[in-house]
Amino acid sequence: MRVFSAFQYAVAGIIYCFRKELNLKIHALAAVLALSLAWQLELSKVELAVVLICIAGVIAAEIVNTAIEAIVDKVSPEFHPLARAAKDAAAGAVLVTAFTSLLIGYLLFWDKLFK
Repeated sequence: MRVFSAFQYAVAGIIYCFRKELNLKIHALAAVLALSLAWQLELSKVELAVVLICIAGVIAAEIVNTAIEAIVDKVSPEFHPLARAAKDAAAGAVLVTAFTSLLIGYLLFWDKLFK
């Protein structure tokens, strides 16, 4: 039963993030578009795996960012430079994963789209 409860909590966390974070919805839309394009272009299994890893990385980073923002807001409701640094660093992690995923998307899709 404990394993089932852990999955329930994890799913509840994901649902919370999707409801609260517009950026997560944008990343999910980009993921659907990327997967649709991958299917249309008949990417290999390895290429598709790379796309899936990128999608999971960006979404996971956004979820962790949301968790960090929530805990920082709870423990430091007033402005504090370290609270800002934590939130900025978490947002930076999302930016790094999203930008890297865009570069990987370019490498995987560009030649197939514009031969």
